[in-house]
Amino acid sequence: MTPPVELAVDARASTGESPTWCEREQALYWIDIEEPALHRFNPADNCDEVWEMPAEIGAFALCRNGTIIVALRTGLARFDPALQAFEPLSSAPYNPLALRFNDGKCDARGRFWIGAMNDPLSAPDGHSANHASPALYAFSHGEGLQDKQVRAVIANGLAWSPDWRTMYFSDSEKGTISAFDFDIDTAGLSRQRIFAQFRSSDGKPDGAAVDTEGFYWCALYGGGRIARLAPDGTMERDIRLPVSQPTMCAFGDADYSTLYITSAAHGVTEPQAGGVFRYRPGFRGLPTELFADG
Repeated sequence: MTPPVELAVDARASTGESPTWCEREQALYWIDIEEPALHRFNPADNCDEVWEMPAEIGAFALCRNGTIIVALRTGLARFDPALQAFEPLSSAPYNPLALRFNDGKCDARGRFWIGAMNDPLSAPDGHSANHASPALYAFSHGEGLQDKQVRAVIANGLAWSPDWRTMYFSDSEKGTISAFDFDIDTAGLSRQRIFAQFRSSDGKPDGAAVDTEGFYWCALYGGGRIARLAPDGTMERDIRLPVSQPTMCAFGDADYSTLYITSAAHGVTEPQAGGVFRYRPGFRGLPTELFADG
């Protein structure tokens, strides 16, 4: 019998995103981009704690010292939940009237990788800012914020193979997931190729996770499901969801055997839209990599 997909948090988030398991706290962090807010869900008591952010938050990274790097429209900052204080780290490398950060994760060396996307705001004259070319960045204390010379209209789907030799990155707008050869020591990317391509009727490839067997789990925004793709890019299975706009998935709980899934309520009237869901798929994920603090 297929296990049910359960509603964990009836959040009704406009755009829930970036579920990230914190092993130290045995809790799930996630964001609502437009609220804008950072959430911490404790499965033990079903409590969902919320911190308001000063600007739209597109991604974040848990740090080894217990603080959190937040990728805001205006730039990167360190957030201390205990003090509820922000420390600026890097200004936005783009025009924030036109772009914002979207989707990010840490690699095994503690670098924070963040993509950007076109999301123009209205200018004072009523016109929106001109579109620019969103990029993929890597941030570390030693090297700052580096443009990795990879472009996508809507950056998403960051994940790595268990051996750290392959990096995955999607452009939701184009329906394409790319794979790169990845050098964990130098953060070098090479040999970009198409890993998977989806039709518009399938939904747009959004946030993703990789399991211990090296299979890639991808939320299909607008498609109402999670796809599990084999290392060669073929569809191994898909999990139907009670909402049409899943945004990202991540493995969590003590055994990393629960798949947590965020979703968006923007533009739909589904009863559970914007909720955080959980599902026991019978596979295990990998522990969350943390940001290296100087």
